[in-house]
Order: sequence, then C-alpha cells, then structure tokens
Amino acid sequence: MSARHFLSMMDYTPDELVGLIRRGVELKDLRNRGVLFEPLKNRVLGMIFEKASTRTRLSFEAGMIQLGGQAIFLSPRDTQLGRGEPIGDAAIVMSSMLDAVMIRTFAHSNLTEFAAKSRVPVINGLSDDLHPCQLLADMQTFLEHRGSIAGKTVAWIGDGNNMCNSYIEAAMQFDFQLKVACPEGYEPDARFLALAGERVQVLRDPREAVAGAHLVSTDVWASMGQEDEAQLRLQRFKPYQVSRELLDHAAEGVLFMHCLPAHRGEEISEDLLDDPRSVAWDQAENRLHAQKALLELLVEPAYHHA
Repeated sequence: MSARHFLSMMDYTPDELVGLIRRGVELKDLRNRGVLFEPLKNRVLGMIFEKASTRTRLSFEAGMIQLGGQAIFLSPRDTQLGRGEPIGDAAIVMSSMLDAVMIRTFAHSNLTEFAAKSRVPVINGLSDDLHPCQLLADMQTFLEHRGSIAGKTVAWIGDGNNMCNSYIEAAMQFDFQLKVACPEGYEPDARFLALAGERVQVLRDPREAVAGAHLVSTDVWASMGQEDEAQLRLQRFKPYQVSRELLDHAAEGVLFMHCLPAHRGEEISEDLLDDPRSVAWDQAENRLHAQKALLELLVEPAYHHA
C-alpha cells in the first residue's frame, strides 16, 4: 500500500504544503485565462459523503472535470457502506476501480481505516477531527492577498472544532502564531494543543485574541450533528460574534475568513461578509484551485500509463 494520502496537514512537509498552495495559484491563473489543462484524463475520483456538502462536492467534482477526469458521488444511502459493509472491505474493492477517493465523514477513524486498505490516494474531505482541504484554500487565500503567513498572528474565534484543530496543524506547518478564543468547555482537542505547544494560546476574550492578528477566522457555532445543542451553544457563544467592531481591534490590513456556510447574526454580524476586510468569497473559490493542486499531486497522470 504505497499510495500517498491527505488525511491531515501533518501528512506533508511544510515545503510540500507551500508548494501545493503556490500550485493552486498557478492553476487558478490557468483557469482564469481559459487554458485547457487536462493531466487527469480518464482518471476517476470516488467521493463518499456521509455529511451534507456544497463546497466540498462542487469543488472536487468540478476540479476533476476541469483536470480532464471525472468524479462519482456516493452517498451512504446508495452504497453498501451505509448497510454495514466493513470499511476495509469497501476500501479494497473501491480502490481497485478508482484512481482516488475523497471521504467526508464523522469519525476520523473511518478515514484511517479506509486509507489502510486502499491502494489509491485517500483525501479527507472533512471529519469530526479535521478539515485540511479547507486550510489549503485558506492558506492560498492569505498568500494571494498578503504574501507569506510565516511569522504572522492568526485568531480563531468560537468553537474549538475540526476547523480549529486544522488551524492548529496549519500553525505548526506554516509557521504562524495562533490565538484561540472560545468559551470554557469548547476548547480544541487537547491532542492537537499538546503537539503545538507554545505556538497556540487558548484565551477567553475575543478582543484579546484578535489584538495584533493578521487573519481572523471563525465557523458556525453548532456543526453538523450538533443541532440538538444549538440553543445552549447560542447562549454560550453570544460574546464570540465576529463583527466589524471586533475586527477594528486587529492588525492593520487584517483579513477575515469563514469556511461557510455562515449564519449571519450568529457567529458573524449581519454585515461582516460585505466588509472589505472579508475574503470569504475568494476563500470559497480557492477550495477548487487548492484541491486541483492536491489532485494533480496525488493522482497519477494518464500519460504515465500510455
């Protein structure tokens, strides 16, 4: 099983990650200039979705098509995976027919189990632990607007969720300081904090976290699967709304990001996505370009087999 996977930011060296996002910028330029570039002709990506998706599905599907390949959408309702076929068994069969597999799931162990038995690359399209593809897009967006993020300060405001965990990994790999502001009991996973050491600070006060920050990011307060806690979370997180006024406490030239979908009036103020400091729309588009760079790296080009 020599296939290379992308389950976490830690699967690659810092240089490889910077190379990926720079390649994302190049592929974006090719698309904007209407240049046809199809290295993945006849290559097929299988996409397994246990969680609903807009950006992840669109960006992987469109990305494969633009690179000359195809993508197949699989929901647990339509496959044996939803009926209890062992993940390892499914991985053996699916990887014999596909050139790569993208999985969006709940338990991160589903990804590691699948990858262990897969003979083709497996990509984490989101798990309860991590969302590394989103971080590739975020890092590409920062690079385009402000250059290298190394040595900068990033503030994460809100829930210490899978996005926050991926920001912790990115802090280590892209060499920035991370300040996390969250209510008590909603801290990021202790395993990730332990790895990051002094690179990450957990604070209670959002203003303290954004002070001096070059990038401020947030996410919804109740993620998929937490709907039953939504009311309690609304109460606990009220002081953590990111508003124009909060951004005023950050560094000059601060950028605001949100992985979307956003709940206006909850984790962000109604008007925040219209603020000139917000780059959330660029960030969303960059899912396409960053993931195309990833697919290009992981999936063997068709001409290798000619």
